[in-house]
Amino acid sequence: MNADYSTYLSPFTWRYGSPEMRHIWSEEHKRKLWRRIWVALAEAQSEFGILSGEQAADLRQHMQDVDVPRALEIEAEIHHDLMAELKTFAEQASLGGGILHLGATSADIEDNADVLRMRLSLDLILRKLQPLLLDLAGKVETWAELPLIAFTHLQPAEPTTLGYRLAVYAQDLYMDWQELTRQRLQLRGKGFKGAVGTSAAYADLLGSENLEHFERRLSEMLELPFFPITTQVYPRQQDYRVVSALSGLGGSLYKFAFDLRLLQAPMIGELGEPFSARQVGSSAMPFKRNPVQAEKLDSLGRMLAQMPPVAWNNAAHSLLERTLDDSANRRTLLPEAFLIADEMLEVANRILAGLRVNQAAMQHNLSVYGPFAALERLLVRLAKAGADRQAMHERLRLHAMTAWEAVQLGEPNPLAEIITKDTEITDFLSAEELNGWMDAARYVGDAPQRARQFARKVNEMLGSTVLGGDLTL
Repeated sequence: MNADYSTYLSPFTWRYGSPEMRHIWSEEHKRKLWRRIWVALAEAQSEFGILSGEQAADLRQHMQDVDVPRALEIEAEIHHDLMAELKTFAEQASLGGGILHLGATSADIEDNADVLRMRLSLDLILRKLQPLLLDLAGKVETWAELPLIAFTHLQPAEPTTLGYRLAVYAQDLYMDWQELTRQRLQLRGKGFKGAVGTSAAYADLLGSENLEHFERRLSEMLELPFFPITTQVYPRQQDYRVVSALSGLGGSLYKFAFDLRLLQAPMIGELGEPFSARQVGSSAMPFKRNPVQAEKLDSLGRMLAQMPPVAWNNAAHSLLERTLDDSANRRTLLPEAFLIADEMLEVANRILAGLRVNQAAMQHNLSVYGPFAALERLLVRLAKAGADRQAMHERLRLHAMTAWEAVQLGEPNPLAEIITKDTEITDFLSAEELNGWMDAARYVGDAPQRARQFARKVNEMLGSTVLGGDLTL
């Protein structure tokens, strides 16, 4: 990267986000898209006899000749970035430059380019979400039967399985996949409707009877459907919906990362993010294995969560046919929303690929807390065997409190031993039966089956999906 380190650089310039996403939102790529749209406009107008084919061909010949320094030099004088690029383009194309932008307003170029960038960005996001979901689905199937203790209110609850827990994250991300795909397929450009959306200037050029055909031709050239109704700009509701979908993805990844941070704590120690041999966990404490990748996900996720309200305000405060108070923030809002989501997916894919699973810790935690989870079904079995349900509830509660005190002191959980020595309980169920019903590892319902079923669904839907210009689900 060629950068001037003596001035402020955004972390997204070099630290966060992939080179592919940074290219999509680069100044150079934006200006190439502007030029592509200008050329399409000129070529469509040439088909209607407004200008010559030679003029359109001259523009196409210089379409890639972006000169950012020259455009910025002009912008410093005229204070209008699109007009500066337009003048730069016109200087290069001596034959066609004089007819550039005929009938258009700035948003006819800028808004269509923004939607093309959003579409490319959503394609890239979906291409990175696909392997994450498929990797999760594979791990769901692998660990569908592995029991562990579940937590509610951050307190040990009943058993679940690792595969089922991972299926929770997979289901969230699959819903994000569906929503992002829907937003990608629904993207619409402004089209070419002029200063307030009435197409008045184009009507003067072409005749009102030709407007529908003209805009349809441009839609074909740019491979971009257009909104039928716009003001000077396309509806900013579209930005809000896209940014909200990205924020939803960020929320799903945030939860996965937050849970992983909890589970990586040595007191639980069941899962962990990958930690390389030369990785430094702390500058002061050499033994540290901090969950820095998961923490990065949560840090970036918090920022992404704050972006939909900005897009909402842009949409709600776009007064009458247009105000410019969305322009400055959209220069960072749209690229950074995509760059954050892009970086989060990069990190999540790395974490999942190297996810550390500590089965010994899972077994230990299950042995410590699992017996408590068996009390509910033990109470039901005792009642079915003829015991007084209320009396048994009180006896089991007292035994549980005794066992909990032992656990708090770091001793093995004595609950099963205490219960099997209680003659008022063994009058209804034998010690063998009691031990069988207190085997927490088997108290997972149909979670393994449902986890596998969902993993198969993900594999069926995404395993053969080809992502690119057209997304089908």
